[in-house]
Order: sequence, then C-alpha cells, then structure tokens
Amino acid sequence: MKDDHQVNHVKISKGMKISDFIEEMGNTGVLGAGRVYRATKLLSEMIEDPELNIFLSVAGPMVPGGMRDIIADLIKKGIIKVIITSGANLTHDLLESFGGSHYRNYGFDDEKLHDSGMGRIGDIYTKSEDFEIFENEINHILEKIASETEITSIQEFIYHVGTQITDENSIIKAAADNNVPIYAPGIIDSMLGLQLWMFNQSKKLCLDAVADMHQLSDIVFESEKVGAVILGGGLPKHYALASNLLKGGVDAAIQITMDRSETGSLSGAPLEEAKSWAKARAGSNLVTVIGDATVLFPLILAGALDLVDSGENE
Repeated sequence: MKDDHQVNHVKISKGMKISDFIEEMGNTGVLGAGRVYRATKLLSEMIEDPELNIFLSVAGPMVPGGMRDIIADLIKKGIIKVIITSGANLTHDLLESFGGSHYRNYGFDDEKLHDSGMGRIGDIYTKSEDFEIFENEINHILEKIASETEITSIQEFIYHVGTQITDENSIIKAAADNNVPIYAPGIIDSMLGLQLWMFNQSKKLCLDAVADMHQLSDIVFESEKVGAVILGGGLPKHYALASNLLKGGVDAAIQITMDRSETGSLSGAPLEEAKSWAKARAGSNLVTVIGDATVLFPLILAGALDLVDSGENE
C-alpha cells in the first residue's frame, strides 16, 4: 500500500517542461528538491494574486552574475512593485548601460589582475577602463540632477538617474519607465556612492535617506498584501522585511541564501524567525531555499511562470 508521506524518486524524461521537472522535485518533497518545489508553487501563487504586491530584495553580485535581464523583465511585466538592492548592483547595471561588460575566464592571480587593470568578483571580472567610462557618464548625470535640486531622497535620485539612461536592458531605466521604485539604503557603500561623495567635494547633491521611508511606508499600508522575494541577505533583506513591520509583516516570502543560521546573522536567518519581530505575519507562507541564487532563482522563476501560463494553480 502506498503511503502519502512516502519520498518518491525523481524521474527525468526527454523534452519534459520545466514545470514537470519542478513537479518531480515536489514528488520527492524533501531537502533542497522539496524546498525548490515549494518556492516555485509559492512564487506562482504570489504572481497570480492581484491583491499582493511583490517586493524584490537583491543582495550580492546578481547583476555581474547574469541576472540583469531577468530583473529588468520582471519590472517590465509588472510582476514586481518594489526593488530593494545594494548600491553595487546599481553600479554594475549602470556600468553595462554605459557600454561596459562583465567578463569571465581571466584566471585567479589577483596581483596580475590588478596590474592589468582588472578586478575580480569570484570568477567574474571587471575592467578599470569600463569604470572610467562609468565615472565620466555618471558625473554628467549628477551634474544634471544637481542643476534641478540640491536635496532628494535616495529613491528619487535613482529614478532621476533612470530617466537619463537609454539602454533598454537597464534595471534602473526599466524601473523609471514603469514607475517601480528602487530603494538602496546602503547606496553610499558602492562605486556609485563614492562618485556621489566625490561630486559633493565641489558641488552639492545630498541624499535624504529618511525621506525614502515616507513613500515606502505608504506603499506598504496601501497594499492589501505584501510578498517578498529575497535574493541573498544583508541590508536589502532587512529593509524589505522591516518596512512591513508596522503593518504586522509580510504575508508571504521566498528567500534564497547561501548563509547559515548558526551565527545569528540576518542573511542566514530562516524566514520563520521574522515572525518573532512581526516582520512576517503569523500564518504567512514562507520558504527558505539554501543555495546560489544565480542558479536557483532562474529555475524557480521559470517554473513559476510555466505554472501561471498553464493555469495549473486554478
């Protein structure tokens, strides 16, 4: 007799759809396979819920790691309503908007890389010549913004930058074009922040971090429900969850992280811990998947979109 609690073994067949593959992981139902399945199902339900606004939190080298088009497409399709990210991801988005690239297969001798004008992020590489172009282009944009205002919120600053970008693949441009606010509470800790500081040595363009909370709290309170998709941890994760604290927490969330919980770090904390702080509601649907977001999020998103397109959640 078959037991409904039985762990089934994954079956792979030629030509199977991504949603079929995810379903096989669900049939197994345990460990990482089970988590990927539950995250996929939850994301598809979040996308289909007209009352739920999705906040996307992005930490780590997601843009250098090949996730730029995915995030920009989520904005253009109206799937996400808010982005919270690091200044570094904004910097790397702009670097590509200005004609630069991210590179691979240059080896791991860091002293030689430095001597040849290259920087390394894991096995991703950048060229100093691309950053020189970035510095020149961003200063032109800073000049234009400063000619119109001396003090602005971080979100408004990013929006104004987006209006000056012509690259259709840019996350910042897509957000500006589609009225999706981007928040970057740690923006100063990035090359973009460094350029802003250098600009202020002779000019004036001040960012008001507190002002961001006015608009963000309005979005939270005007939303029937809020769901969070959290890639990585750190400040973007906390900002996404904490912004919902005064309303009792998020209604659903998916977290993909490589960090561990034993040290008490926020990045490695299981989402259930957020319930103790009212950053996630009692009874909220929460799934944490342990692994590399550049592998797992495209897989989970592709499966979720497949489920939505096929109407399998109905």
